[in-house]
Amino acid sequence: MKKISLLTLGAALIAMPALAAPGGAAKGDADGNGVLTRAEAQAAATAHFAKMDVNKDGKLDAADRAAKRAEMQAKRFASLDANSDGNVSKAEWDQHGADRAAKRAERGEKRAAAGEAGEGKRDGMRRGHHGKRGGHHGMGGRMMGKADVNGDKAISQAEFQTAALTRFDAADANKDGQVTAEERQAQRGAWRAKRGAAPAAPANP
Repeated sequence: MKKISLLTLGAALIAMPALAAPGGAAKGDADGNGVLTRAEAQAAATAHFAKMDVNKDGKLDAADRAAKRAEMQAKRFASLDANSDGNVSKAEWDQHGADRAAKRAERGEKRAAAGEAGEGKRDGMRRGHHGKRGGHHGMGGRMMGKADVNGDKAISQAEFQTAALTRFDAADANKDGQVTAEERQAQRGAWRAKRGAAPAAPANP
């Protein structure tokens, strides 16, 4: 179980800093000029490491994952405990359910208003999302192995930054120290092609 937790941690952590944010913008692009420099990528990695190192022990491991999960559970409980008395009453639980049902209904109305074309697009996105999740865990395992250079089942800040900058360098096709929107698009295309590639047929004996 510990090994699985660490690999899942790797999927969540080493996948960053993603060079492309939703909408095609560059994550970590501090000056907002649409180009991500190596210095910006390094700064983004430092900030992200600090955020993910929940217990501030200078490494990312199963303890951070457990602490993050506990933090999320605490936030969820707080959202249920409307009067903050440390207990969730049936009335609070029922209200939470009613609020969720109302939000689902609102989303359904928006989908209906968008029409069949929009619905098909969203279905495709959902299917793609699940497919990506399936590959995400495998990718996380590989990334964990690559980032954990000394094999101690934890990722130090130095290892984290090295992994992030390795990703940056892979995207920086012309090696000019910056990643443009075109290079990010090319990298996304390469990732999609790699995920969609069929496994090689076994060689004949």
